[in-house]
Amino acid sequence: MKKLILSLFAALMFGGAAQATEGGAAWDKFPTERASDMAALQNGAKLFANYCLNCHAAAFMRYNRLRDIGLTEEQISSNLIFTGAKVGETMQTALSSKDAKEWFGAQPPDLTLVARSRSDGAKGSGADYIYTYLRTYYRDETTATGWNNLVFPGVGMPHVMWELQGQQRAVYADEKDPHDAAKTLHVFKGFEPITAGTMSPADYNVAVADLVAFLHWMSEPNRADRVRLGVWVLIFLAGFTVIAWRLNAAFWKDVK
Repeated sequence: MKKLILSLFAALMFGGAAQATEGGAAWDKFPTERASDMAALQNGAKLFANYCLNCHAAAFMRYNRLRDIGLTEEQISSNLIFTGAKVGETMQTALSSKDAKEWFGAQPPDLTLVARSRSDGAKGSGADYIYTYLRTYYRDETTATGWNNLVFPGVGMPHVMWELQGQQRAVYADEKDPHDAAKTLHVFKGFEPITAGTMSPADYNVAVADLVAFLHWMSEPNRADRVRLGVWVLIFLAGFTVIAWRLNAAFWKDVK
């Protein structure tokens, strides 16, 4: 129940994220090798079901599609479905539209394509953004929720995974603007731990990477097949080009 209550605040997680991608902190690089690791994808699916699906739907993804990452229908039904939905149904949130509008003023956004929609050419991919976002929460008593985020200042959602990561504070220092001596900059220097989580920092980073890997996979489940097919198409075209070139030479060799 505690996890559910915390997750109910998640409606603002990505809905206003576009406002936070302009300027601000740099994004860390998502470890892309996790995106092709079946165990990582399965762990990411578990984290998604436990920490995201309470508020955010993935309405373009069916539960039984998770068979593509090595899960059986029995595993999906027993471990990832908490709403009584059937394995063949889409991944809908347990939060009703009525409650969402009453508590948040709007329905939380769907997360099926969030890993693709959050990309920024100057900073990185959507996976980079989410990977950084979920690791840079810090305590801030000046906000309504008591939380803030380095890459999304003024975020309306508290840290729903804080029990795993623990609590930390952001350390800032005032420095003179090198371009304008009359101005003072509030410069981020790093994080200081407040309380430890149930995971070590390294394990939490891996868990977040697994969750992001699942969101990345969910945004385009056919990505690997598309890339594999594309390689074979290019190989075919290259071979056909050689054959066509030689046929052309043979056809015109006696023409003067």
